[in-house]
Amino acid sequence: MDRVACINQRWTYFLALGLLLVAGLWLAAALAEEALAADDQCLACHGAPGLVLTFPSGDKLPLNVDSKAFSSSVHGDKLGCADCHSGYAAVPHPKVKAQDVREYTIALYEVCRKCHFAEYTKTLDSTHFQVFSEGNQWAPTCVDCHGAHNVARAGQPRSGVSQTCSACHQEVTEAYVGSVHGAALEEGNADVPSCTDCHRSHDISDPRTASFRQETPALCVQCHSDKPLMDKYGISTDVSKTYLADFHGSTVALEAKQSVNITPAVAVCTDCHGVHDISRVDDPDSPLIKENLLSVCQKCHPDATANFPGAWLSHYQPSLTKAPLVFLVQVFYRFLIPFMLVGLGLHIGLDLWRAANNR
Repeated sequence: MDRVACINQRWTYFLALGLLLVAGLWLAAALAEEALAADDQCLACHGAPGLVLTFPSGDKLPLNVDSKAFSSSVHGDKLGCADCHSGYAAVPHPKVKAQDVREYTIALYEVCRKCHFAEYTKTLDSTHFQVFSEGNQWAPTCVDCHGAHNVARAGQPRSGVSQTCSACHQEVTEAYVGSVHGAALEEGNADVPSCTDCHRSHDISDPRTASFRQETPALCVQCHSDKPLMDKYGISTDVSKTYLADFHGSTVALEAKQSVNITPAVAVCTDCHGVHDISRVDDPDSPLIKENLLSVCQKCHPDATANFPGAWLSHYQPSLTKAPLVFLVQVFYRFLIPFMLVGLGLHIGLDLWRAANNR
């Protein structure tokens, strides 16, 4: 009897669990159906063109929503109208308290954090939020970069990132689009960096700070030390090694270890190659071709002569094909120095042996 009772108890448990699961699925379906019905009610008005909200300032905000654009957005199958616009179920809707469109946008700024709390938290450390907290209401919020009802997946398309940033940084974008990176990105090349690859997306730091300048070499090395990627374009991957081996790189690395607040006074990558207007090294207007290199060096070394840039090996390790004289001198010293040290040790040893035997 005990065994039968135990079996019956187990079947009762599984039956109850099954009923709860079915009830949960039914409830979820009912809620989803109710949400869809509510969204249909919203779109009955907001799907029609010409619906406009006029603010006390005279600003006008179109209230029509393209249902196809929303359904194809990243939120289309996940969120309903009320998930972002809570409190507007009743008709007529509550009166909007904002005085203009920008104030209305800012009032909805924190809605996104309900689902994207990690990204929202990162924005609090960004230079954008710093500017916003100082009173600049035009500092970008979530919808300024991602849109509202037509939110696409992050970074899709990649070229759209620079177009988004151009809304506020037009001059920078124009310089970037003409650069070797930007031109390739516009052609659909996904190998080159867009704005967020260098500046990040939500926790964007101020590029004028000492820490950002210190981090610039490491930032560039992320791509330029990737051998498969650089081999694809015939670019040297010795960037990090050669830069850190010279006076500039060694100084920056030493200062970074001391404090993040020390602004490097020596050249980092962008001082020579440019910032947003980086060109191909074989471009006639490139600052790094032989004809223009002296003027680049003279930015920091005003007394530099025509022979001064000759000491730079263009981030290549010396070899028989690149700087062969330097390579041969290095090889010579690799043999000479050990030979001298061994000879010196042998000389001292023999001298001590002679002194010991002549006592």
